[in-house]
Amino acid sequence: MQKVLDTLFHLQRRLFPALDEELGQLTEQDRLFVRVLSLLPLTRLLEPYRWRGLGAPPKERAFIVQAFIAKAVYQYPTTRVLLNSLKANPTLRRLCGWDSVSEIPSESTFSRAFASFSHQALPHQLHEAIVQENLGAKLAGHVSRDAMAIDARQKPVPKAPAPPCAPKNRGRPVRGQESPAAPPTRLQLQPHRTLAQNLADLPRDCAIGCKRNSQGHQETWIGYKLHIDTIDGDIPVSAILTGANVHDSQVAIPLAQMTAQRVTSLYDLMDSAYDMLAIHEFSRQLGHVPIIDPNARCGQAIPLDPARKLRFRERTAAERVNSQMRDNFGAQFVRVRGAAKVMAHLMFGMVALTATQLYQLVC
Repeated sequence: MQKVLDTLFHLQRRLFPALDEELGQLTEQDRLFVRVLSLLPLTRLLEPYRWRGLGAPPKERAFIVQAFIAKAVYQYPTTRVLLNSLKANPTLRRLCGWDSVSEIPSESTFSRAFASFSHQALPHQLHEAIVQENLGAKLAGHVSRDAMAIDARQKPVPKAPAPPCAPKNRGRPVRGQESPAAPPTRLQLQPHRTLAQNLADLPRDCAIGCKRNSQGHQETWIGYKLHIDTIDGDIPVSAILTGANVHDSQVAIPLAQMTAQRVTSLYDLMDSAYDMLAIHEFSRQLGHVPIIDPNARCGQAIPLDPARKLRFRERTAAERVNSQMRDNFGAQFVRVRGAAKVMAHLMFGMVALTATQLYQLVC
């Protein structure tokens, strides 16, 4: 957090006055954009995109990354709207790095760059670097886990046909003959696998999702689910994208593995969808205290004791982050197709949200 404090001091005392003198009075949204850019470790992470002297030199990738961050901060629904704003707004254009309109790359160049960023998971790396550099040494009290629906403008991928089952003998088994054991479920396998193996096993294709909202009504959508871990201060520290048909509980263990690599925490707060024995045990293996809203799917639910019920209220941080992502950082403007591109679009917004919450934490 010391880096955030030092950066904020530099922005308030030196950079903002200089920018106001050079570009004119900055709006509050312009200042927010500058704060987000000040925490991005672009020099290190953009090394693979550096021109090696072969062929025509690409457009400056750092400026394009900053433009995609601006797309999330200023809530532009499409890249075309972003380009029009860059051409019409000299302040935004110069904050992104271009001095004149003629220097702004074409829309096709932006599309190719975005495809490259998506393939390399650059926005995800940016978010991970921000979290580790500013929160790695901090003890987080609570990790609130939840998932949010992401609508997509594409058709759901049909399910692969199930493999044919071996024919079963009718009637009771012969005395002394044991029935074949059922194959282990994904949730049973996850605690014994690495994070990379668990992530590779999760379905990511566009699908049809269904859930019951807080009012008890059934909701369906076509698209994805964004699973997020949020710590105190409404700061998202980890995120995983899956198809909309993936149950929240199947992502709890991979998300816990990812978060444990980035921050140190004490309590895991989850709603009743995560009330599974394997999730309770894995949380304890990490040295955490699981506080999960009881689910009566297997009989009568045992209510939380008063102390845990009071601490469970901190889980509202996850709801606030979901709302922020949807209302202020581009989650409602998903116009790209494919899991990799959808994740890149969402992570640019999450990078902006994380940097914003870090500054609010120290102000």
